[in-house]
Amino acid sequence: MVNTGVGGGDTEETHRDPSDHYREHGSTAAPAKAPHRQMWSVVFLCFYGFIVQLKPGEPFITPLLLSPEKNFTREQVTNEISPVLSYSYMAVLVPVFLLTDFLRYKPLLVLQSLSHVAIWLLLLHGTTLLQMQFMEFFYGITMATRVAYSSYIFSLVAPVLYQRVASYSRSSVLMGVFVSSVLGQLCLSLGGVSYAMLSTISLGFVSLGLLLSLCLPWPKRSLFFNRRQDERAEAAQCELVKMDPSGFPSSTVTSSWRSSLFLQMVKELRNVVRMPNLRLWSLWWVFNSAGYYLVLFYVHILWNKVYPSTENKHVYNGGVEAASTLLGAITSFAAGFVKIRWNLWSELMIGVITALQAGLLLLMGTTDSIWVCYVSYTLFKGLYQFLVPIATFQIASSLTKELCALVFGVNTFLGTILKTIITIIVVDKRGLGLSVHSQFSLYFFYFAVLTVIYLGSAATVLIRHCRVRSGNATSTETPAKELCPLGTCGSEPDQHPVNGVSVKR
Repeated sequence: MVNTGVGGGDTEETHRDPSDHYREHGSTAAPAKAPHRQMWSVVFLCFYGFIVQLKPGEPFITPLLLSPEKNFTREQVTNEISPVLSYSYMAVLVPVFLLTDFLRYKPLLVLQSLSHVAIWLLLLHGTTLLQMQFMEFFYGITMATRVAYSSYIFSLVAPVLYQRVASYSRSSVLMGVFVSSVLGQLCLSLGGVSYAMLSTISLGFVSLGLLLSLCLPWPKRSLFFNRRQDERAEAAQCELVKMDPSGFPSSTVTSSWRSSLFLQMVKELRNVVRMPNLRLWSLWWVFNSAGYYLVLFYVHILWNKVYPSTENKHVYNGGVEAASTLLGAITSFAAGFVKIRWNLWSELMIGVITALQAGLLLLMGTTDSIWVCYVSYTLFKGLYQFLVPIATFQIASSLTKELCALVFGVNTFLGTILKTIITIIVVDKRGLGLSVHSQFSLYFFYFAVLTVIYLGSAATVLIRHCRVRSGNATSTETPAKELCPLGTCGSEPDQHPVNGVSVKR
């Protein structure tokens, strides 16, 4: 599972010299030494991000639970153990999001490492259903605390370096996942290592990650709660200008901003909803990410159902995860070079990709070939990762980093709520308790409905755009006095705006 770092918008500060940033905020270090310390802090954090992803046993957790070593049934894993992950993630996401900023990142990364250690201790020594449910509970904590790593790196450097360090952070995580999956597959297929030994190796790596987390520097500032008064006021003004260049009532920029930037940001979320392009990509983030993670949570159970191998060396979960991670990294990189009119073609691109994902889910849910399942999953994951950086850019380019972080947090939380509701109704044994094949049929239907909605919206946008162009062409070919009453000719295009706002590229 791949994180997406949240970058800031294009503010005036983004284009200043880093040394100005340190003089402005009263750093005690000399400007010449500050970048050197920054560099080593970033290198250490990226190394930490790489190490904590080294869990070669992770792609094989489901085969381990279903193997004679643990001897749980497929129904127990599907309907009783796995759903706890969604519940745990939803329960701790909001507290973690707030505490991450308030406690300045490091304590949450330590909590993440402690949870990693607990996971692998339970997998090594746990034998009961309750212990495996606790294992999933701790797994939910590790997922929720990933936001701390994603945002931590922005507190270490000047805004001018945000884009660069975000790429370093993301690359280190992807490389860690890739190396971990390859290592696990090699150990299993060529080394003849047991699942228990893989778990022991993973425990060793996460224990090293715990030691590294204790050595991380502790930032003095964060986005919302740990800022000086003048920084908070400056951020508030910047947000107001970004959200409404025409100006807000003077009463808005008063003590409420100075007392709590975070609370005022929450109030400003309603203005984000009014921006069509931000609304579109936020809805994509909520609905498509919910379906994406449901597929990721249960695809390993599907693979075991399609091909219940009795020999560990013939289980290729690690190789498939490595291939899908590599493809995801390639598609994410390629997305940065896509140049189209986003306010016109966004809905169509989302609709086409969602349709392809729906087709791949139908293929996974109906085929009897494990290799077709593997390839379909790899392509499914790559298509999602292609849209992630585009959605990130479309949302972040119109907002400053404070409101951007909050928007991503709200989107993630809403997606988690939706995912949890689906889990309760569809997966949990207290709900429908569907088998894994029935679940994937439902996920296909879910993505098919999203496809119809996106393509319908795309058709509406394109028809409206054609009408606007036709109206403009007619008004230029025909004398204005015959079609346009006095003073209305220039307003015609504004009465039929194309869906979406113009986004800087």
